[in-house]
Amino acid sequence: MADETSATRLPMFPLGTVLVPSAGLPLHVFEPRYRALVRDCMQADKEFGVVLIERGSEVGGEDVRTGAGTVARILDAVELPDGRWALATVGVRRLRVVRWLPDDPYPLAAVLDWPDPAPGGDLADALGTCVTLLRRALGLAAEAGDAAARATVELADDPVLATYQATALAPIGPFDRQRLLVAETPEARVASLTELLHDAIAVLELRLGGSDAW
Repeated sequence: MADETSATRLPMFPLGTVLVPSAGLPLHVFEPRYRALVRDCMQADKEFGVVLIERGSEVGGEDVRTGAGTVARILDAVELPDGRWALATVGVRRLRVVRWLPDDPYPLAAVLDWPDPAPGGDLADALGTCVTLLRRALGLAAEAGDAAARATVELADDPVLATYQATALAPIGPFDRQRLLVAETPEARVASLTELLHDAIAVLELRLGGSDAW
């Protein structure tokens, strides 16, 4: 069970998307409560938490949120004349929600950092296979007209960071991305992503009318 005594109070921004460490996240902030969140963050350490909304809407509250996400750091912020904000943010580390606090006026939670365990010696080989599949999937996605990163994209030399970069780039849905974010180990993340990429490739090949097996 999480130790709430070591938890920190963090502003939270529930979204219909999943942010992972190392990934960028542009935000257009227009709700009054989240404008207040941005102002408070800009006066503090420029960090807030991002979690996936399981059910409900980003606007208006009454949403059901996941219990794990990512700390986002504001890299650039522009306040528009009407009070809206345009933000450039990046995911910096995983978090676990210990408990949700009353909205005041925006969502708040007591959270703990959730670092990955040290990777095992077989991660590099598994990651190499996964990256090959990722490049194939990205190439097919581009051919199908989907928004996708270039298949030649380079990942970090750090294998744990590379697992997050691959998670962010993969042509998968938010709930699958959440599943990868909360993987207990980097090896488990790569294994799950490899399965998801096989499925994505099969679907993309069907869309393109291909018959080659992968």
